[in-house]
Amino acid sequence: MSDLPFGFSTGDDDESGKRRDEGNGPGGNDPFGFGAGAAGAGGFDPSQLGQMLSQLGQMISGMGQGMAPGGTQSGPVNYDVAKRLARQQLGSTIAPIAAGTTTAVTDAAHLAELWLDGATVLPAGATKTVAWTPNDWIEETLPTWKRLCDPVAEQISGMWTAQLPEEAKQFAGPMVGMLGQMGGLAFGSQLGQALGQLAKEVLTSTDIGLPLGPAGTAALLPTAISAFSEGLEQPESEIMVFLAAREAAHQRLFAHVPWLRQQVLGAVEGYARGIKMDFSAIEEAAQGIDPMSLSDPSKLEELLSQGTFEPQTTPEQKQALERLETLLALIEGWVDVVVTDAVGERLPGAGALSETLRRRRASGGPAEQTFATLVGLELRPRKVREASALWRRLTTDAGMERRDKVWEHPDLLPDSTDLDSPAGFIDSVIGGGTGAFDDPLAQLAETEARERDAAKAKDADETPRDEGDSDTGKS
Repeated sequence: MSDLPFGFSTGDDDESGKRRDEGNGPGGNDPFGFGAGAAGAGGFDPSQLGQMLSQLGQMISGMGQGMAPGGTQSGPVNYDVAKRLARQQLGSTIAPIAAGTTTAVTDAAHLAELWLDGATVLPAGATKTVAWTPNDWIEETLPTWKRLCDPVAEQISGMWTAQLPEEAKQFAGPMVGMLGQMGGLAFGSQLGQALGQLAKEVLTSTDIGLPLGPAGTAALLPTAISAFSEGLEQPESEIMVFLAAREAAHQRLFAHVPWLRQQVLGAVEGYARGIKMDFSAIEEAAQGIDPMSLSDPSKLEELLSQGTFEPQTTPEQKQALERLETLLALIEGWVDVVVTDAVGERLPGAGALSETLRRRRASGGPAEQTFATLVGLELRPRKVREASALWRRLTTDAGMERRDKVWEHPDLLPDSTDLDSPAGFIDSVIGGGTGAFDDPLAQLAETEARERDAAKAKDADETPRDEGDSDTGKS
């Protein structure tokens, strides 16, 4: 997978440079070949556009039939192509989950839930626990990936037409829609490659920190867990229970903090919508495309799979990214602390397993790679470790109940500066700010009531005093 969102190749640099140097194709600097040197009024040659769009239509038709028979594209991404390519990476034969394995997953989840009851005041959040194959993971998480990927795709889907001269857009008419299909195929191709790789690696439905699966469904992937267990000192059965506890802890948090799921997914969506793309990379890519090669799907696939578009991060995006990273780190840190308290004494290898997962993430595991590839977002493991330290200190100093009450409202959560220096935040929970964590809505109502009473008292006090002063003056 590429490190940046949705790669599109510039083609062979030497060949494309040779074509530009020799003036092969209309328009030297215009990415679509409609520059001042082209024939026609205002430098626009309709015959060139007609030829390109005709060949582009043949290419799209060929790719659509070859990659997703019967599929349609109703949005900015061709998810039929994505699903097909993801499954192709997994191979033609995916063994079903054996009945004994399903039972082992269910038993591990039941045991984990019992242990978690003593480590958090949040009750169980999963209504069922299932064992997924990689294909199941793709199918069940794709609706959430649509929410995360569509905002980026919508911005880039019009990139081909954005660089066309106005005359070219008017001449092309409905045929310009084919360019959107081209972008949808490109996104579908990149998404399929990313999800196919991720489906082979993820251990649970919340392995990357997001609630990707259906609400109330805890899921473990036994095949990936077996591969993950190889080379570790702990028995696979204990690793299964440990991962089931992490999955169950995530489910408790997302089920009983009603605002959290929407806020996390909404933050990712908002961040993605604000991404600005460097169109100079688009121009360079377009200059390297030979219109005569557009009818060859394999050639386009080669062009789309190597290069990248560089996202441009605005100051607003940096702030949004910091808030999102902090929220995801707080979720992961809370899960780390709760699971450690729940299984620490029962599973001697729990500490080593926690460290293994931290290193897996810090080394650029599936979470970082997928976010970077699909939405241009990279998570910083440093924040996860600091969030764990904050929740641990808060548990020790304030207790489990006060710790979990922090999740009652988003305004009560620590921010990025609190992760760097948690002492002040912890003091606010333990000391004078403790009342705010009992019931934030009641606290607000109490404050408003006090202000109203103070205003009434002031009015009542001032009115008699004015009359008394007047009487005294008369006497």
